[in-house]
Amino acid sequence: MKLVKLNLSILFIVISFSVYGEAYTAVREIAQRRVPWLVSSLSFSVIPTETGEDIFELSSVGNMVNIAASNSNSAAYGLGYYLKYYCNRSMSHLGDNLSPLLNIPKINKKVRISSPFRFRYALNYCTISYSMAYYKWAEWERELDWMALNGVNLMLAPVGMEAVWQNTLKKLGYNNRDIGDFIADPAFSAWWLMGNLEGWGGPITQSVINQQAKLEQQIIKRMRDLKIEPVMQGFYGMVPTSLKNKMKASVIDQGKWAGGFTRPDFLIPTDTAFSQVADIYYTEMKKLYGADLHFFGGDPFHEGGNSKGVDVSTAATIIQRKMDQHFSGSSWVLQGWQSNPSEALLNGLDKKKTLVIELFGENTNNWEKRKGYNGTPFVWSNVSNFGEKNGLYGKLQRFSDEVNRAKGSEYGQYLAGIGIIPEGINNNPVAFDFMLELGWHQNPVSVKSWIKTYQDYRYGKSSSKMDQAWQLLLQTAYSSPEIYQEGPSESIFCARPGVAIKTVSTWGTRKRNYNPELFLEAVKLFVAAGDDYANVETYQTDKIDLVRQVLANKGDKSYQNMIEAIQAKDVVAFKKESAVFQKLILQQDSLLSSSRYFSLNRWLEQAINFAKTPADRERALRNAKIQITYWGPENNPKTDLHDYAHKEWSGLLGSLYLSRWQRFIKEQLAKMEGKESNSPDYFAMEVAWTKSADTYRLKPINVSQLNKLIDNILK
Repeated sequence: MKLVKLNLSILFIVISFSVYGEAYTAVREIAQRRVPWLVSSLSFSVIPTETGEDIFELSSVGNMVNIAASNSNSAAYGLGYYLKYYCNRSMSHLGDNLSPLLNIPKINKKVRISSPFRFRYALNYCTISYSMAYYKWAEWERELDWMALNGVNLMLAPVGMEAVWQNTLKKLGYNNRDIGDFIADPAFSAWWLMGNLEGWGGPITQSVINQQAKLEQQIIKRMRDLKIEPVMQGFYGMVPTSLKNKMKASVIDQGKWAGGFTRPDFLIPTDTAFSQVADIYYTEMKKLYGADLHFFGGDPFHEGGNSKGVDVSTAATIIQRKMDQHFSGSSWVLQGWQSNPSEALLNGLDKKKTLVIELFGENTNNWEKRKGYNGTPFVWSNVSNFGEKNGLYGKLQRFSDEVNRAKGSEYGQYLAGIGIIPEGINNNPVAFDFMLELGWHQNPVSVKSWIKTYQDYRYGKSSSKMDQAWQLLLQTAYSSPEIYQEGPSESIFCARPGVAIKTVSTWGTRKRNYNPELFLEAVKLFVAAGDDYANVETYQTDKIDLVRQVLANKGDKSYQNMIEAIQAKDVVAFKKESAVFQKLILQQDSLLSSSRYFSLNRWLEQAINFAKTPADRERALRNAKIQITYWGPENNPKTDLHDYAHKEWSGLLGSLYLSRWQRFIKEQLAKMEGKESNSPDYFAMEVAWTKSADTYRLKPINVSQLNKLIDNILK
């Protein structure tokens, strides 16, 4: 009888591999790309589930590690979980810790984990431009590997919409020139898709349009293999301002957006032209990307706009009905940001086919104030980063506390998932890891306990000094004060100079909502642990980032000393302190040259490599520079978008930022000495800088120089 049972067990395993094995091939391929040393020790099997919940199990049979899962996404997260919590290995946007192990860890007792949420969501429209504007397939493949290993199963993916719009507008009688006036460059396409601007950074060429379409096809195929649902761009009424001149259509002027950009018009959904344009748009999308699409984004009146004269509820009904007509059963994904989605818009929707992404959970509780968005499924998320600015930040404990508060509230039945919505993703890996892991926890998580496991898999092992350092980091940069703050505290080095700078970017903050001295103590402990992590990329990257923050904090003090000298008209003191301030900028530039993750050259080379023709390369290089400096538009020197996406990067600090401060210092000295002086035209300096062909090749200092520099900074 035992032999029969054994044979039946073997038969079941064989059947599972033969019937289901191909379903997890994509997960095995992730392992092959990222941890080839582990592949031969992995086996995969299927867990049938009647409820449809996402589950994985880990177990060891002999020398093999089996990952059993309900689908490929759960299997991928199971692989990521095994890497983190058994192998002490992980990948991130700021370095990998994936070196081979001599012995493959065994699982002594079967592990079974399920997700309490339907969705684990990722990405903000802004991420597509601030982080991923110039991604090619290699970068997207890596991105999707990371997403899958972290259990993301719903992800914004509006790449390749250029081709959809081009084909749509051609069928409406547009020529290439008019189309070019509408479609934005990839560095600004996020705000084009959100209906904030049109044409900025363009006109893009057919080569770029074709490249983006092919890329999106690859992205969607891989996402399907990994059971990650793409959120495509729906047609929600945004049309070119030129449409009213091309056809009979009732449109509403949407006015201006930040910086002075002209918004695209809004085509009133009750007009017959809406149905005509929507039908063409969705037909072209199907031709390019297939009919197996289930989620569509797009927000009418995002960050303002004009709805006067529109029956918003009726409009919402028509917009959603069109989506469903072309993609049956699809859901409209809306951003819970500021006052959107409005009450009127929600009232016109089928709530079962709607999903609201609560963006700003680290500071707001709109899900509660708006009564679960009037009974609409929502995803609790946090932004944490704006403009992909550098800065250590993340209200980690609040993430867990608020998710569980929402889950246990009277609106808990509408909590459909959790997510990360950063405007830029190349920062603060701890915040993304923790938030996405909450998608697999049934109960509240203490970040003070969790951080110990994070240290192990982030660096390969922990130590007493490392643990002390991270406990202090949780009390400072990663604490959860009940203070409104849009992203990390900004660095004064990156500011347009002035005598009373409150913010570097219009909506940012320079204030440190933590004790800088306690933070310095944490960094000293972290650096002191370095002998145990000499060849660990993740440690070395975090060390640079932590020391960078210390130096930025010092910059605040030096700036204040300069301003006090100006107010006292003390020329000697000002000369002395301005020399110190410039030295700090140069030290920061040298420090960051030691890591490609904090390099201007990395961003610029990515833009150049993205393009295929000399003209495209020239435009991409300039747009990459414009985005991180004055942003736009070019005819508005007073644009409030300037320095919104500033970067504390090697190459940028030592060129534009230093030059701006030198001009400021020269002007202030002249004033104090009673000499004539002209106020610097910082906008003109920025525009000129963007027109330079310089890519600021990385010139890292050697290890000895780096260690000496860090010692000096931490004194």
